Amino acid sequence: MAKRSPGVLEREFGLIQFLCQMGTPRQLPWCLGRAFDTIMASGNPFFDDLQSKPEVIDPPQNEDIMDCESVNDPIQAAIKPNVTVSGNVRELLECPVCLNAMYPPIHQCSNGHTLCSGCKPRVHNRCPTCRHELGNIRCLALEKIAASLELPCKYESFGCIGIYPYYSKLKHESQCSYRPYSCPYAGSECTVIGDIPYLVAHLKDDHKVDMHNGCTFNHRYVKSNPHEVENATWMLTVFSCFGQYFCLHFEAFQLGISPVYIAFLRFMGDDNEAKSYNYSLEVGGNGRKIIWQGVPRSIRDSHRKVRDSFDGLLIQRNMALFFSGGDRKELKLRVTGRIWKEQ
Repeated sequence: MAKRSPGVLEREFGLIQFLCQMGTPRQLPWCLGRAFDTIMASGNPFFDDLQSKPEVIDPPQNEDIMDCESVNDPIQAAIKPNVTVSGNVRELLECPVCLNAMYPPIHQCSNGHTLCSGCKPRVHNRCPTCRHELGNIRCLALEKIAASLELPCKYESFGCIGIYPYYSKLKHESQCSYRPYSCPYAGSECTVIGDIPYLVAHLKDDHKVDMHNGCTFNHRYVKSNPHEVENATWMLTVFSCFGQYFCLHFEAFQLGISPVYIAFLRFMGDDNEAKSYNYSLEVGGNGRKIIWQGVPRSIRDSHRKVRDSFDGLLIQRNMALFFSGGDRKELKLRVTGRIWKEQ
């Protein structure tokens, strides 16, 4: 697609905004069509291409929304003009029901009010704004105007500098390496998100998680009643080594009719970085031991997903009590391990 100068883009968006502000809701489709025709007449190369294509815009599929050249390609980002799209234009593309951006097919009522295809069944074919019947009217002008837009990634505040075509933006944001991480704490349904430095401070200050420096660990876990597993997310420890942060989880959960104990490591970063590291865990007693070796999982994978995939050191209750020694009525496990980087 030919590149447009920021000045041309700003004039186009200003024209769209002006025409749409002049019209009443009933006139919205006419205004959009007028804006579209006027811009097309200006000799914009994008619309020259669009004229040669069929009138219908197919809805983007889950994995087939127009591919971005790269999820975070600094070269591509650098050559795209950093144009700020008017807030009024963005509002035109916002569904009034779910408040998300609309993608083809965009529906409208006879009065010109629009909504996304996902919300149309939810409103029982009644316009949520004026309560008129929706029918099957499609707002092709708005779909075409959306196709001409290039917008910044919604994770711009986290460091992403890319500018992406409207219909590619959603796919990019689902894979953007700057998208924030969820809090890895498993003891509560914490909704905090942020970058790694922010989450490390959050774990330390708000969840009072133990912080350790070094790549080896030696932890002792004690439970007075090993038959209780409800709310038994016992321990999260954060280790700092190789300039990275790792989360060591140890807990009990129900597998069938018996409690099972599991220990596993998660990497505070993306999966491609996590694969550069290995770790081992060891537990034993009474002359026996179990050793686990694996690759830490990224915190992009939820705690529950990692636990339920059994990707860690698993200890059956009877074996755990055997390791504990004594009268087998109290759990006393010592878990040791280390983290190393693949060369």
